[in-house]
Amino acid sequence: MSKKAIKLFFICSLLLLSCKSKKKLATSSNKKLSKVEKTQKKPKIESSKVIINETKITPTPKNASYTEVVNIYIDNYSKIAKEEMVQYGIPASITLAQGILESGAGRSALSKKSNNHFGIKCHKGWTGQRVFHDDDELQECFRKYKDPKYSFRDHSLFLTQRTRYEGLFAYKKNDYKSWAKGLRKAGYATDPKYPQKLINIIESYQLYNYDVEVLGKKNKRKKEKSLKVKTYSVQKGDTLYSISLKFDITVDALKRYNGLISNAISIGQELYVHSVKN
Repeated sequence: MSKKAIKLFFICSLLLLSCKSKKKLATSSNKKLSKVEKTQKKPKIESSKVIINETKITPTPKNASYTEVVNIYIDNYSKIAKEEMVQYGIPASITLAQGILESGAGRSALSKKSNNHFGIKCHKGWTGQRVFHDDDELQECFRKYKDPKYSFRDHSLFLTQRTRYEGLFAYKKNDYKSWAKGLRKAGYATDPKYPQKLINIIESYQLYNYDVEVLGKKNKRKKEKSLKVKTYSVQKGDTLYSISLKFDITVDALKRYNGLISNAISIGQELYVHSVKN
């Protein structure tokens, strides 16, 4: 081999070695860079906090009468009951009456401890929070809510998602009496007096007016005959007191309307049961 050929071979060998070393260096550098990238911590993305508007509750005075307690309960939850009626078609009067009855107008241990206003038990499939409370049996499982409004919503879902309550929604939304009876018939409560208890609460506190507000109609409930009567003919056994109860007025008002000085009245006597000016 000539000197020229040997020299050329030597130069080519050097060039080849140089290329291989650069490649190894580049590969090594890339691996190191990759390791650095992997070990770098990803920046934390702070999730936005969900702010839940808590239901504003007016506290009940310690010495409040039962009527005052119920009225405060109605003030606290009537808006929620109306919203539920709009969303799910359950009369607001029924929702409020059940809440008042089941929770003792918000004073029961269950409603205070777990915001459960309707006595809804855990049942199969409940994955939320729970509390244990003596009811039909010792230490039964009841649902627990973060806020009372979730109890009202769960009540709506409870009635709309169970087939045994389907019949309720065939009733008119202002027919609270049928709803009250239908709840008992469908098995919501075992107490045979449950429907009448609901009806009494609704009528005592005029909860049907909330149904009217939602439906956007004037209440077409029939007025009592006594309101249409201007005079009343005294019957055997009547007294001013019994007549005053019949027409929801006071004895003093009866005497004033009729110019009576004493309580003496006679059979057949015509008495004004409204102010003569009316």
